[in-house]
Amino acid sequence: MRIAAMNKDRILILGAGIMQGPAILTAHEMGLETVVIDADPDAPMAGKADRFEKIDLKDKENIEIFARTLLSNGGLAGVMTAGTDFSASVAWVAEKLDLPGISYKTALLASDKEKMRHCFREAGLPSPNFTTYSEENIKNQHLMETELPFPFPVVVKPVDNMGSRGCCRVDRATELQEAVQTAMTFSRSGRVIVEEYMEGPEFSVDAILYQGKVTICGLADRHIFFPPYFIEMGHTMPTLASSKDQEALLDVFIRGIQALGIDNGAAKGDIKLTARGPMIGEIAARLSGGYMSGWTYPYSSGANPARGAICAALGRKPQGLNPTQKWTSAERAFISIPGIVQSLSGLEEARAVPGIKDLFLLAKPGSPVSFPQNNVSKAGNVISAAPGREEAIQAAEEAAQKVLIRLICPNADTEAFLAPGSGTAAIPIFPPPAYNADSSLLEQLNHIHPDTISVAGGIHELKELNIIPFPAFLQSDLSDYIGRSPKESLELVRKLSGLALPLKTSAGPVLGREFWSALVRGGYQGAVYHIDSLFARKPL
Repeated sequence: MRIAAMNKDRILILGAGIMQGPAILTAHEMGLETVVIDADPDAPMAGKADRFEKIDLKDKENIEIFARTLLSNGGLAGVMTAGTDFSASVAWVAEKLDLPGISYKTALLASDKEKMRHCFREAGLPSPNFTTYSEENIKNQHLMETELPFPFPVVVKPVDNMGSRGCCRVDRATELQEAVQTAMTFSRSGRVIVEEYMEGPEFSVDAILYQGKVTICGLADRHIFFPPYFIEMGHTMPTLASSKDQEALLDVFIRGIQALGIDNGAAKGDIKLTARGPMIGEIAARLSGGYMSGWTYPYSSGANPARGAICAALGRKPQGLNPTQKWTSAERAFISIPGIVQSLSGLEEARAVPGIKDLFLLAKPGSPVSFPQNNVSKAGNVISAAPGREEAIQAAEEAAQKVLIRLICPNADTEAFLAPGSGTAAIPIFPPPAYNADSSLLEQLNHIHPDTISVAGGIHELKELNIIPFPAFLQSDLSDYIGRSPKESLELVRKLSGLALPLKTSAGPVLGREFWSALVRGGYQGAVYHIDSLFARKPL
């Protein structure tokens, strides 16, 4: 263990984003002076630091130079990060300045998925088989056509990124080339790893290490959706896994930490429980992002992983890791179909749901939104905490459903998403429809009479629009991306459009097949956009 610098009251934190907020605020609570760096001077937490400096987190050499000026002008006790993929920059500075931390070599093992897999293989740890490609060898089509050393399906991902950026499942050889090329665009080093697909539930865990001793902060269930991508629509802490499974999962995680050589600071792991037993997804030498280490762990247990990680970064025995309660905390995401945000509503109603602790809004009026292909492109998140598990889950899901996003009309991306036939094919399609209607329901939809609204008839003068009934859909047990029933979505359409929209046939103008198609494909957003598009047309 390295000895901390002379001055113990100043810490350098890499990153000024939301995920670094708990570490910055906790450091203040501990009486430390916080110096925070980020490439973005407008990062959300930049103003919370005692001192902010604009430096790219990839630029380890310039971070080192800056850290040396701190060391020689007032002292520097430690360096850390949370929820970023720049633990190697942290380790570089700690090693060069003889501050507490892990070696740069260890940090590289924990941030480069190829090196990590080799390390686990050499240690005999349960980890998927893999192969890698570089920018140079993917130019050779023959290499991509050769048989992989393991069967499909496989997972393709960049070796050096986080948040599932560029990560997807590939089920057949014909899809591999494109997936590798896409993943390559997210890799700073120009390398992509192709791994065996691990079937089974996924869990995340945070731990604090001090002098080689591992303290587990908690184990969470991850809720992953929307293949071929791996989109976490939420997590719940603590896990529902049995005590036996938890013991096995944590044993593999701890052995993985030891194999990598992480002996001081923080470690975050994603572990899958497969038919072959626990297998390591990945382990990083930092606190987790995704609102886990800074929010759901503290809310559920009363422990503060950020405090423990700060202590370890200062070379001190970790504090704040003893659980003080046994609650459940649930994080849930809300998402959008493609387009540009016109307005958001329901935010105060979401915050007012009993048990809701936080609402994080990533979308805002005027900002583009897309159906998420990674874990950094969602519209926002809500976090709940309650003594009971079902109480916490219900609160988070109810709050997420209250946030409504209306899209600007017209917009080419929205119209392409809602175009007839998109999302209704028999083969898997991405983005998926809001309601996964079966062939029987789609056949009934096709037989509904089309919309009979005429622009020439003066839609702008209409007092009322009727809807041709579609009882099979409204009475189905389908749910949309975040659990709304068809009836609930229809009520939201009425609310946002300001129209009564009674369900009845009429001799006058009615909404029919096109309206229901937009609702099935795009949920309440699609149906509201359809109505807005009708009113946006100029009368003849």
